[in-house]
Amino acid sequence: MEKKHKELEIKGRKAREAAVFLRTVSNGAKDEVLLKAADLILEKKDEIREANEKDLQAARENNIKGAFLDRLVLNEKRIADMAGGLREVAALHDPVGEVISMVKRPNGLMIGKQRVPIGVIGIIYESRPNVTVDAFGLCLKTGNASLLRGGKEAIHSNQAIGAILQEALVACGFPAEAVQVVEDTTRESARAMMRLNSYLDLLIPRGGAGLIRTVVENCSVPVIETGVGNCHVYVDEAADLEKAVAITVNAKTHRPGVCNAVESLLVHKDIAETFLPQVCKALAEKGVEIRGDKTVQRLWPEAVAATEEDWATEYLDLILAVKTVDSLDEAIGHISTYGTGHSESIVTENYTNAQAFLNRIDAAAVYVNASTRFTDGYEFGFGAEIGISTQKLHARGPMGLTELTTTKYIIYGNGQIRK
Repeated sequence: MEKKHKELEIKGRKAREAAVFLRTVSNGAKDEVLLKAADLILEKKDEIREANEKDLQAARENNIKGAFLDRLVLNEKRIADMAGGLREVAALHDPVGEVISMVKRPNGLMIGKQRVPIGVIGIIYESRPNVTVDAFGLCLKTGNASLLRGGKEAIHSNQAIGAILQEALVACGFPAEAVQVVEDTTRESARAMMRLNSYLDLLIPRGGAGLIRTVVENCSVPVIETGVGNCHVYVDEAADLEKAVAITVNAKTHRPGVCNAVESLLVHKDIAETFLPQVCKALAEKGVEIRGDKTVQRLWPEAVAATEEDWATEYLDLILAVKTVDSLDEAIGHISTYGTGHSESIVTENYTNAQAFLNRIDAAAVYVNASTRFTDGYEFGFGAEIGISTQKLHARGPMGLTELTTTKYIIYGNGQIRK
């Protein structure tokens, strides 16, 4: 390995050693670390804010604005939420050690399946430093060591948080290397991490389409694909329009820079004349730019003409593509063509249409009369989340504790030999 990647080699080896330790520690001991880490995050919030301000200043100098800048911010509430998330994870049931089946064979063998840690989990992520805490909490609770490589935009924040997490580990008698932040944020280090087969058991990318595509195409470590969210809200002809406005505005503007924010709005033609002026006005008041088809432009003259590219774009910004459709079938067809399998929602009071949408949309999360913003580990009751899986193997949707375990067979015998 090249000299500048020796950091990964060293950290990978130490992570593997830490994983051996974590495999046998009790749930109570792990929870003690999580609660200690939560306390330290609050005690050292000024240190975190100071480090975060360095990242924010660098971002402003690089002309990073809007939702992308927002993802970097660690304000008082977000720091409190990070600590609260660790406490929530500590309170959750620990799946490690759970025997999920046990069968007695005719020869007397008792064959069971038990949940166990995966081992060492690597995570490559971009500009959201809260991911450092979320990943640590979920990995530790499930007995996994974690190797965390954030983006250069959040390096000071991640290093400050990582040091606090390691302080909590050591204070509770755990190896500090149970969590490690990679300091090298170059593309070369990311590519080297994708091939760290000797030490990583799983790699999870969290970020935009470019990052995820790069990881999927270049990774030799097993990978779970996460997060690209070209999400839709479809407002059916039988929708409650008041609900539809509230759901659309929330799904787009509550936090536009995250993967469960809605990027396209589909509206049935029979309600377009009434609904589109209402929803566009509400969105405009929140600073949203509308990119629409000819009907949308006629009913909301401020709308920009939408292109084919708009239907496929994850903006992560205050921009919304809006299209009128002739039927539920057309809406489902549009989502099937342009959606990324993340989160899709229908607003309707028609039970048959709701069920058809639920049954025919192929996505990790499908909603009836609710915002796509709920696709989240906290909201689903998992505590924090490691990411939103948009693939179909092993894990799909918000990945909580269970998704960070694997299984092994345990077999009890009484002297049996195979004949």
